[in-house]
Amino acid sequence: MANVEHGGTAGNAFGAGAAESARARLRAIRIGLWVIAAVLAIRQVTVVLSTPKGERLTDLETWVGPNGVLHVKGSLYDSTQFTGTPFGGLVLKPLTRAAEQALGWGWTFGSLSLVVVLGLVVARALPQPVSRRTALLAAPVAISLLMLSLPVRNALYLGQTSIIPVLLVLLGCFAVRGERASGLLIGVAAALQPTMLLFAPLLWFTGRRRAVESTAITFAGLGALAWAAMPHDSTTYWVHHLAGVGLGGDADDLSNQSLHGALLRLGLNGPLEITLFLLLGAAVAALGLRRAIRYARDGQLLLAVAITGCVAVVVSPTSWQHQLLWVLLALVGRVGKKTSDRPMWPVAVILVMTLPAKMMLPNMAALFPLRDNVVLLAALAAATIVPFLSRTSEYYRAPIPTDYARPVPTRWKRVPLLPFLGRVFTRPNLLLELLLIRVGYSAYQQVRLAATGGTNAGGRTTAEHHGDQILSIERFLHIDIEHWVNHAVFKVEWLRDFFDFYYESFHFVVPLTVLAVLYARRPGDYRWARSALGFATLIALLGFWLFPLAPPRLMPGLGVVDTVHGVQDFSKPDYGTLTALTNQYAAMPSLHFGWSLWCGVIIAVLAPKWWMKALGLLHPLFTVSAIVATGNHWVLDAVGGAAVVGAGFGLTHLLQGPRPRPLMKPVEVSMKEPVPATGRTPS
Repeated sequence: MANVEHGGTAGNAFGAGAAESARARLRAIRIGLWVIAAVLAIRQVTVVLSTPKGERLTDLETWVGPNGVLHVKGSLYDSTQFTGTPFGGLVLKPLTRAAEQALGWGWTFGSLSLVVVLGLVVARALPQPVSRRTALLAAPVAISLLMLSLPVRNALYLGQTSIIPVLLVLLGCFAVRGERASGLLIGVAAALQPTMLLFAPLLWFTGRRRAVESTAITFAGLGALAWAAMPHDSTTYWVHHLAGVGLGGDADDLSNQSLHGALLRLGLNGPLEITLFLLLGAAVAALGLRRAIRYARDGQLLLAVAITGCVAVVVSPTSWQHQLLWVLLALVGRVGKKTSDRPMWPVAVILVMTLPAKMMLPNMAALFPLRDNVVLLAALAAATIVPFLSRTSEYYRAPIPTDYARPVPTRWKRVPLLPFLGRVFTRPNLLLELLLIRVGYSAYQQVRLAATGGTNAGGRTTAEHHGDQILSIERFLHIDIEHWVNHAVFKVEWLRDFFDFYYESFHFVVPLTVLAVLYARRPGDYRWARSALGFATLIALLGFWLFPLAPPRLMPGLGVVDTVHGVQDFSKPDYGTLTALTNQYAAMPSLHFGWSLWCGVIIAVLAPKWWMKALGLLHPLFTVSAIVATGNHWVLDAVGGAAVVGAGFGLTHLLQGPRPRPLMKPVEVSMKEPVPATGRTPS
């Protein structure tokens, strides 16, 4: 009895301590997320208010400024600058009496408050069952994602009203009690943005018919009020422009992410384009609303509302960039039976809604139709084809788990192994990998250029000063061979052509080939190798940022010939058009050599044949010869590249553990085998 009581007391104490520790960690994470949300909100406000007058809140200025269209005694739509409904103009009219500075501050902070409320409503509307941890962390995460999204950033910067209809619909669906109050809010949203009437079928077929009646009465009443107050404007908007069609910018502008805009950008116009738009729009509306109704009946009302909003984006004649918030809300849907596939959809949506389209796809003419319509494609996918899981699916709450290798102990107690870098032998999601590689490379390009203030001229003096320092160090070490090697190679035409070709052709081809082979044949090693390459590249970006360095070919008076790009004009700040494309001062460390060394190490470690290992090690040898011979790098740049690659492998080992070994299948012993000499049967 004494032992039992003692054990029970200890167990209770231990359990209470563990629970308290878990609550403390959850509280710390929650506070951290709210801090991040607050920082993002402050940053957005700072960006808007620090922008010079005349460049910020331009749409608001166009409406209610001293010379704005709402001050004009004639029609609101004479200049086509005002694209809202007559009711919207009626609501905004009183703002013309406000002081300009006070209006700007009030509008900015008011819009910010609406975004916060929107995030809170979205967090509350998550489909049940939701764990307590998810419920506590959902609000700051939702607000942070909204702050980062392009629609919210554009709405804050331009002074747009596009947040209001979205918030009214969400409040009507999730916050207010009573169907009539719900319909009232959605009716007001439709009076501001007529495509919100698409929510009426969702309400009707999910049994909220009083809400539909209230929506119709509110929409009609507010429209009649605006018609009585502004009959000419109402006739212009509803009759001559067919609910706003043709107002604002050109419909084929890239910021119009509707099906109508995409068809115009593809070169279709006239009756053919209109007919095709109406037919495709009707098909999308029918299929999308059917899916939305199904998910609403399944208990995923927030997903149903998001799908309906995506339908509105697609079928509206004009869906400007600041009106595309519905696509972001579609990330609440769960896609994929496997745990490893589950992040694919939310990551894709977040990237599409927070990054410029140029970062999503390469700058290739064949991909321009996809790049120019990437948000539309995301909305179309969410509305019609993405296979969101039903709550009745066995995979909704319990996807097929990922098989991890046996965990290894940490080397240092204060440096834990990162769970998401766990040693997995199965292949990761290919689309997710390609997406992250593309976005990672785009970020790499942006940071390289931003390191000199966005232009090469901005960092020229500093970069040349650092070049003099590197040259002095190399002379002290007697390794300043750049000029000699460059001129020796330049005199031999076939050797010069070989190194020029090698420098231009193999920098991306070989690493991508190694990654592709590992993904197909050695998925466990792929994760290990990819992590090492990613860490090395991140460390290199710090080098580009902190130590801009002019390569030998851009050092005045050194006499190094640029064999790849041709003679550069030093009288021009950016040395001609070439240096405007990328940061020419991102020389230290050399990722040309670093990536080639990474390839050589991976091939030498994993290749099954000795001659394969030898070929792999020749690649960094040829690369270091090419970067020096062509005048693109100093010798010490290659040393820096080797250092960051070593650090990349070191960080991978530290945070992920050692390179995984293939799983060994247990040897099966047949009962028909002869009995061992000991006389015992195998057990």
